[in-house]
Amino acid sequence: MNSSKLLLGFLAGAAIGGALGILLAPDKGAETRRKIIEKGNDFTDTVKDKFGDIVDGVRENFSKTKGETKSSMS
Repeated sequence: MNSSKLLLGFLAGAAIGGALGILLAPDKGAETRRKIIEKGNDFTDTVKDKFGDIVDGVRENFSKTKGETKSSMS
């Protein structure tokens, strides 16, 4: 649970830092909007990947626990 909070904090900090960097850069409005969209898509992909990893870990633990429970009942 603690590592999940750390990961969430890291991702939030990275997103905020990236957004501030883009917003404070001296680019035209259209270029800034394009960069924000790209960074948003990258962030979304990263979150989806990390969430998938967490879900896979939970499924593995559930399967292991379920197998151990069946073994102990036999």
